[in-house]
Amino acid sequence: MKVAVVGLGYVGIPVAAVLASKRVRVVGVDIDLRKIDAISAGRSPLEGREPGLDELVAKGVASGHFTATSDYGAADGSDAIVVSVETPVDDQTHDPEYKALKSALRSLAPHIARGALVSIESTLAPGTMAGIVRPILERGSGLKAGRDFHLVHCPERVTAGKLLHNLTTLDRVVGVADDRGRRKAFALYSKIVDGALHATDWTSAEITKTAENAYRDVQIAFANEVALICEDLGANAFRVRELVNTCPGREMLTPGAGVGGHCIPKDPWLLVSPVLHQKPVLIPAAREINDYMPVRMAQLVEEAMRETGRRIRGSRVAVLGFSYRENTDDARNSPAIALIRELRKRGADVTIHDPFAKGQRGFSVLREVRAAVKGTDCIALVTAHDAYRKLDLAKLRRWMRHRAIVDGRNLFDGAIAKRGFVYRAIGKGEF
Repeated sequence: MKVAVVGLGYVGIPVAAVLASKRVRVVGVDIDLRKIDAISAGRSPLEGREPGLDELVAKGVASGHFTATSDYGAADGSDAIVVSVETPVDDQTHDPEYKALKSALRSLAPHIARGALVSIESTLAPGTMAGIVRPILERGSGLKAGRDFHLVHCPERVTAGKLLHNLTTLDRVVGVADDRGRRKAFALYSKIVDGALHATDWTSAEITKTAENAYRDVQIAFANEVALICEDLGANAFRVRELVNTCPGREMLTPGAGVGGHCIPKDPWLLVSPVLHQKPVLIPAAREINDYMPVRMAQLVEEAMRETGRRIRGSRVAVLGFSYRENTDDARNSPAIALIRELRKRGADVTIHDPFAKGQRGFSVLREVRAAVKGTDCIALVTAHDAYRKLDLAKLRRWMRHRAIVDGRNLFDGAIAKRGFVYRAIGKGEF
């Protein structure tokens, strides 16, 4: 069996590695030559802690079952093709941006073999399979979906830091349009997934994936709004959360500095984007709350700076954590980016530290904590990396010019004030 995996990121790499471990011949296709070079050398290009992934990639490459290329022609003759490219939304309008998806589909279409399965794992707004994916593939291939090749939508459910675990253990929803496509999809995914496979139609699969992430976003927004209430009323949201969750059926989530990642900040917009006759209210409101949290972090920095006797303009602030999720390198839509922009807008000089994440244009990330913290007036902690749980507060005091800490992930408590720090935190209003 030969499978082509188009898009070698947080979804495509684990899919390819697991299939290769099952002695399936896998060719990975990506336009990023750095990823191709890393995989060809037997290394995963993903940094951070991904248990088992590095070893699986190395074994797949060494055995010859996993190869990588930028040439879509390598997909020729594939029994199945898995597409896992990013599907972002516009920052201003929140409309879907399918530039990468459309480009991948156009490049792929001429190489679809008759009888092949094409599975779209990328997250899509409802109606995209029928309105965009199928027409591009049919035009480019000259084949008819459901007759000459089989098209399914099996949206991914992976999470950075748990890629292999989630990929192999969680149930999967498979949107199908014909029975033979369903059988082929189940045969492919039974090689990957130990969980159950649930067949449905394309639109229901599209709605399911975007709704499950929108649901998560709404839950986080509730926790964040309670945190803001607690700040205003002088209470501790984390203690309140513990008490709320003593009531059966209540599972209040943890508030924090903001929501990041490729999925949760944009999937709610994908879900509501095609809706014409029912104006969504709750989902956009949740997005507004979660987008506000980095702004609230900046306000807390300003409050902490005032207590040290300084204005934020001209002060130096060290942001600890650039990735959105602890112990990973995934900085997509990280709340750190919004916080840094807000701090700069208020006149602060910002340094950034992260043990895993790489920098981006306009965001230079340091690897040494001392280099990021030395001479600063305030630390803003955004990501709960394990390394930050072990910070030596005595060293921080020596390195910093003024001593203020703003905690966006509940890594410290009010006792830090006894160590000589001005302390502010999301959800903690008892200071």
